[in-house]
Amino acid sequence: MLVPINSIRGELIDSEPMKKHTSLRVGGAAEYFYKPSDLDDLAYFLSALSSNISIFWLGRGSNILVRDKGLSGVVISSSKILKEIREINGLTIEVEANVPCSMLAKKCIRWGLGPSEFFSGIPGSFGGALAMNAGAYGNETWERVISVKTIDRNGKIKNRNKEEYQIDYREVKGPINEWFISAILKFESNVIASMDRQKKMLEQRKLSQPLGKPSCGSVFRNPPGNFAAKLIEQSNLKGYRIGGAHVSTKHANFIITDERACAKDVEQLIEHIKAIVKKLHDISLICEVKIIGNS
Repeated sequence: MLVPINSIRGELIDSEPMKKHTSLRVGGAAEYFYKPSDLDDLAYFLSALSSNISIFWLGRGSNILVRDKGLSGVVISSSKILKEIREINGLTIEVEANVPCSMLAKKCIRWGLGPSEFFSGIPGSFGGALAMNAGAYGNETWERVISVKTIDRNGKIKNRNKEEYQIDYREVKGPINEWFISAILKFESNVIASMDRQKKMLEQRKLSQPLGKPSCGSVFRNPPGNFAAKLIEQSNLKGYRIGGAHVSTKHANFIITDERACAKDVEQLIEHIKAIVKKLHDISLICEVKIIGNS
């Protein structure tokens, strides 16, 4: 038993299929899957968990590929908690990790906080955006961050300054075995968010991306001075298929899955794209999607 079952208030599930919780809709089962009822319940669960049990923190599953043999240890899902946005003052807000980035954009625009429209172009949760410094339309998440609140695997909550993290393009390095609970964001007094600008961004996204289909968003980072989608398209890989996974014909940096797909199809397609782009363009694409689980 992971923890004394009578002492937790959340939902603990054995062998939970991860394809139910990822936007690619593929992947094996999590050995254990826990949905805490609130932050206190999460803190207790972590404090009672043995240190030799691995933990994977799941947001909205929009940027991960879980291999077909699943995940050992426990997956912690924040689906029931951490959904609040609080106004601190005129330019500063606190955003919890499970807030959808699209909802964050809407709230900021309503409050007149800018630049914030770009959050509309980031799929998934704000916690995921923090973890990878997600961005869109020329802006990045950590440009707005002042400080963050985290929880460690012992259930202790910590406040950390932005300076404690190394922030790069689509990469964030900080204290290990800690997960983001929330962040303080500060916006600019001379930039007013625009609903019209957001609508134009969303229209552009609808026209250029295969929305509504099973995918993980952008698969590869853009190389310096170039675009992953352009390199993939120039490699004649649009529509290329392995099993139930194929390169989108609408946006070459998206992989789409169908009902036949398994995680192995997606991973093999990722490796094939990398190999062809390297061969034709001598550029090594770096995967943006996080590949996890047992091989």
